[in-house]
Amino acid sequence: MTRRSLLALLGLMPIARISPAAAAGPLPPGAMTPEIEALRNNWRTLLAKDAKVAADATPVTMSAEAWKKLLASDSYVVLREQGTERPFSSRLNGEKRNGVYVCAGCSLPVFTSAMKFDSGTGWPSFFTTIPDAFGTSIDHKILYPRIEYHCAKCGGHHGHVFDDGPKPTGQRWCNNGVSLRFIPA
Repeated sequence: MTRRSLLALLGLMPIARISPAAAAGPLPPGAMTPEIEALRNNWRTLLAKDAKVAADATPVTMSAEAWKKLLASDSYVVLREQGTERPFSSRLNGEKRNGVYVCAGCSLPVFTSAMKFDSGTGWPSFFTTIPDAFGTSIDHKILYPRIEYHCAKCGGHHGHVFDDGPKPTGQRWCNNGVSLRFIPA
């Protein structure tokens, strides 16, 4: 491809809107209305009584070989190599039951069903998270910066957070389904 054809191709692409939050760095927790704060803090009400989940976010580290033995190959690619699953391929995208979503790598609770919404993007999407579930960083892998989020316990890649979600937070935590495991209430 010549330089001229590359520039012409780039000219056809829609102009990416960079939100002030993306330009400034990791997003703040979002609009913390009393209802959102209660939803975040009372997530255990949707956790099944005998569910086996990580008790805290104490970091866990393992070798690549150990992760490969633990995870399904598609989960490994996303969680450990920052891959992306195909849109509309996750069975969790249509999950409607009450329950808790945990990291597929370490079982840290990260979202609840009450935080989920249908974004129409083809990936499970959430408007807020369980407190302290994720860390964020700026991802420059495509033409504009995005906010990537990863599990606070195992460091596994889950997805990106955008500022086009529903009120009151305005956030869309766009998650790869293979990075999650769902535990029905």
